[in-house]
Amino acid sequence: MTTTLTGRLVRPGDPGYDDARMNSNARFSKYPAAIVFCEHVEDVANAVRWARKYGYPLRVRSGRHCYEDFTLADGGIVIDVSPMNGVWLDPEKRTAVVQTGIRQLPLYETLWQKGVTVPGGTCPTVGIAGLTLGGGYGFLSRMLGLTCDQLLEVETVLASGQVIRANDREHADLLWASRGGGGGNFGIATSFTFRAYPVSNVAIYRIAWPWRDLPLLLNAWQHWAPSVDERLTPSLVLSASSNDYCYSSGQYVGPERRLRELLAPLLSVGTPLETEIMTVPYLEAMYRFGGLKMEHAQWQMTPEHRHRFKNSGAFVYRPLPPQAISTIASFLHAAPSPLCMIVFESLGGHLGRIPPHATAFVHRRASFHMQYITQWDDPAADKAHLRWAEGIRKALLPYSLGQYVNYPNVFDPNWAQAYYGSNLNALRRIKRKYDPDNVFRFAQSIPPL
Repeated sequence: MTTTLTGRLVRPGDPGYDDARMNSNARFSKYPAAIVFCEHVEDVANAVRWARKYGYPLRVRSGRHCYEDFTLADGGIVIDVSPMNGVWLDPEKRTAVVQTGIRQLPLYETLWQKGVTVPGGTCPTVGIAGLTLGGGYGFLSRMLGLTCDQLLEVETVLASGQVIRANDREHADLLWASRGGGGGNFGIATSFTFRAYPVSNVAIYRIAWPWRDLPLLLNAWQHWAPSVDERLTPSLVLSASSNDYCYSSGQYVGPERRLRELLAPLLSVGTPLETEIMTVPYLEAMYRFGGLKMEHAQWQMTPEHRHRFKNSGAFVYRPLPPQAISTIASFLHAAPSPLCMIVFESLGGHLGRIPPHATAFVHRRASFHMQYITQWDDPAADKAHLRWAEGIRKALLPYSLGQYVNYPNVFDPNWAQAYYGSNLNALRRIKRKYDPDNVFRFAQSIPPL
């Protein structure tokens, strides 16, 4: 054992410090005492011991994507696992061991070379650690389940510096908590073992409508999407009225001709402006949904690619009534910029058949999720955008139940109940067992029971 920092250490004044302290949301700017880029699990354990010995607050970071910047702290030690990005596939067992520093798109690319994938999301720069630990849904979720549903084992560094493996045979309670209990709560995950699934071509679609069709479109989509063939995962994007259009897109694991048949109810709504349906390799679909061409230069995190944003969301268990749809239309009509939108992500299917208490992810019975998104660049516009984002969230509270822990919101005083529902007390007991001194804490970390 050692209490010496190992790995690549970046401190204030060092070359690259400003880049090292950068996260995705330009609304935040924090100044850690040091960022430790860990290359091995021993580097993680050493950093934990060192921070505890000298009394520094700890933060854990993988993909730099935390909406509320919980992964940085002024004067703290940031343990960054991004250099730990290895992937090892066992073709016979159909499992993949994945280090937690890898981001989503490189993981898809690596697995694609072997003809397999792990169900994940669509944003290419999201770290696999936060995605998995909070749940993780995307265009395979209705067919195969959440990302956390594929998790068979997690290697974790505890607050003592001890390294353990949680699986069905040992530390099963920690594995349960790691399937949707949120990142940074119980320890530092350093590798995951996932189920992997064969994948080849998929059928994808995108249909656009004029903005005036919003009420009809949303009503039709919410009754169709949660119960359609679970091989199809559709989304719906309602943008600010100044854009004058809305669209639905999605992925179907099956023949294109069957996708066209499944889309018939949606295509009969309003007056579609354009319809695009095609069959593509799965990896190309991930590039398209991530808004990319087949090159990495477009998604590297640099200052010019960072924006100020505020996102939050809510789960919906019952169809939205006309007054809720009217509220949505009113907020989008009064949006402070064209970059305001609501993204509806369909649930149900396989992920909905898993009992709410089988994993820490409790919102299994929700029909879909609404994500409220606003983005801007001028700091002077902060108040207007934050007011819009929080205003629509509060206005839709009567029609929703709970929030997604991976879309945290510091303005919600009832965040713990919203994220974890009836699983909260079990998570608090597990927190007490594995982190009794509450070493891994931040603004919305699970408190020990």
